[in-house]
Amino acid sequence: MRHKVRGRTLGRNASHRKAMFRNMSVSLINSIEPIEGAPNVPKVPGRIVTTLEKAKELRPIIEKLITLGKRGAVHEKAAAEFATTAAKNTAEWKAWRESDQWQKWAKAIAPAVAYRRRAFAALRDKRALELLFSTVAERFADRAGGYTRIIRLAEFRLGDAGRKAIIEFVGERDRARKVRRAPVVREDA
Repeated sequence: MRHKVRGRTLGRNASHRKAMFRNMSVSLINSIEPIEGAPNVPKVPGRIVTTLEKAKELRPIIEKLITLGKRGAVHEKAAAEFATTAAKNTAEWKAWRESDQWQKWAKAIAPAVAYRRRAFAALRDKRALELLFSTVAERFADRAGGYTRIIRLAEFRLGDAGRKAIIEFVGERDRARKVRRAPVVREDA
């Protein structure tokens, strides 16, 4: 019996499944700003194609990471007022380091550092972490949740007839719905 055993196994053991979702998360986040000249640049940024079951399992992982990024960005903005612009190890920086401002900055930035460490533990990719805390967190700052959407594709995978789906970030270039108008009924007769 599998009572209260959450999630699909997807025919993999736990470590393989964890690595697969980590790679898929990094791929989805990195697809927002693809590296110029890299192979396999996505046609549409911010989306990946996978199977429907994998997309459904990936969605809560990505949404929790985005929430970490949003919370960390709030603390980084709060700490920015106590920060200095001086270069490290200069006289001005050393004076700031000994001042009360540094104590306030350290206290304000500590939660942001904790959020970054938690996100890095899940992603293990520095570029994806930077994109998560800068671009993605800024993009969804006003949104309370529901950062991704899953779109089922009509085609099936050639090898095993798996159902294909797209998982993408919402917001930019959202699909516009056409407004349907009721047909005009004329009374001529």
